[in-house]
Amino acid sequence: MLAALTSLPRTVWLLGLISLVNDSASEMLYPLVPLYLSSVLMAGPRALGLIEGIAEATASLLKLVSGVVVDRTRRSTPWVVFGYGLAGAARPLIAFVTAWPGLLALRFADRVGKGLRTSPRDALLATSVPPERRGLAFGLHRAMDNAGAVVGPLLAALLLGAGLPLRDVFLWSALPAALCLALAAGLREPAGAVSRESRKIDWHLARLPGRLRRYLAVVALFTLGNSSNMFLLLRARELGVPEAQVPLLWAAVSAVAMLASTPLSGLSDRVGRVRLLVAGYLAYGLFYLGLGLIGGDGPLLYLLFAGYGLFMAATEGVEKALVADLAPAGRQGTAFGWFNLTAGVCLLPASLAFGALYQGVAPWAAFTFSAACALAAALLLWRWVGAEAETLRPA
Repeated sequence: MLAALTSLPRTVWLLGLISLVNDSASEMLYPLVPLYLSSVLMAGPRALGLIEGIAEATASLLKLVSGVVVDRTRRSTPWVVFGYGLAGAARPLIAFVTAWPGLLALRFADRVGKGLRTSPRDALLATSVPPERRGLAFGLHRAMDNAGAVVGPLLAALLLGAGLPLRDVFLWSALPAALCLALAAGLREPAGAVSRESRKIDWHLARLPGRLRRYLAVVALFTLGNSSNMFLLLRARELGVPEAQVPLLWAAVSAVAMLASTPLSGLSDRVGRVRLLVAGYLAYGLFYLGLGLIGGDGPLLYLLFAGYGLFMAATEGVEKALVADLAPAGRQGTAFGWFNLTAGVCLLPASLAFGALYQGVAPWAAFTFSAACALAAALLLWRWVGAEAETLRPA
């Protein structure tokens, strides 16, 4: 494993380092947004669902646009640099927001940056390594991304523990954002990636392979039950986790994902992507059932959140490696664009439905709905996509 990791190209490691720094800024704020929304802006779960749903759905539309354009131009790095720069500029401005529509606008700008960079970055990763090492490459990237998600909440907890107001913590995110932009400026296109050949822009989903379209249908079903992670933090707070420990709880989740992402994603290069994804979806369903039924703070709550970290490790990199396996040559950007669009657009109804069930019925109803979607998606993935996808596994 160590030899395989050290032999990965410079681009893979640099993209991982960029994600680490970027997530240090992003995840420093992520656990604080629901607290800021409820305690400073005086808004509830429905507003949170609206903000996160609109922001993520918009990002996903732009992921398709940027993915298609990357296939047209064969240039990924300008989109990556601009996307990280826009997101980094928006986050510190949250400190000056006085009402939830302003928070919506800045979360929107942050997610626009994510939308412009994600598909080009994924395509750049996929073209930087051979097919039999995609799981390892995407796993390493997710591990470093999750490392940033450990550092960020720890920084937030440290700053809050030192007595800084929530508004000042948002301002501190400007420092890692600037470093991230400097690192992104050092990215280079892989040799032979830039082509002068004229290509038409092709958005059509119907022209992608049938097994990829079926996989996207499974992703859509799963995502309908995969609302914003901020609801998990809201639930933890309601169950009795102290405010200052909420960032630490999310850091622990990210630490589990960081440690397990590379070996689990690398394992998919040998045993198959679908097997790991099915296991991950099943784990997600059990986690949500448990979180909906649990009665209070305690060891079981922390064990459940650790299990959620394993779900992230078993799925985040593997999902994208499977997209690269199923994508036709020369259309990986478009394939990643449709994958990201599918997942992101479904986040809007997912977050709205979850928020409505959470506030209008009961938390257990919202978490049970999400668990049902995950379990159904696991079955459909195994029965509908698995047989054909497994034949594509590298030898």
